[in-house]
Amino acid sequence: MANRTLVPEAKGAMEQFKMESASEVGVNLKNGYNGDLTARQAGSIGGQMVKKMIQNAENQLKGSK
Repeated sequence: MANRTLVPEAKGAMEQFKMESASEVGVNLKNGYNGDLTARQAGSIGGQMVKKMIQNAENQLKGSK
């Protein structure tokens, strides 16, 4: 499966979200190619993104009750 954004209009927001998550876990992410990151660094960014998405979904569910 290709690494692509399913909703093209969300690409900019997802890039900003990724940069914010990287900053929160202390990884210096730059625009463009980041192939020099270790697997641990890349994983910590992805993990932070998932954590924030779950937290957002939980907050939305809590608010809808």
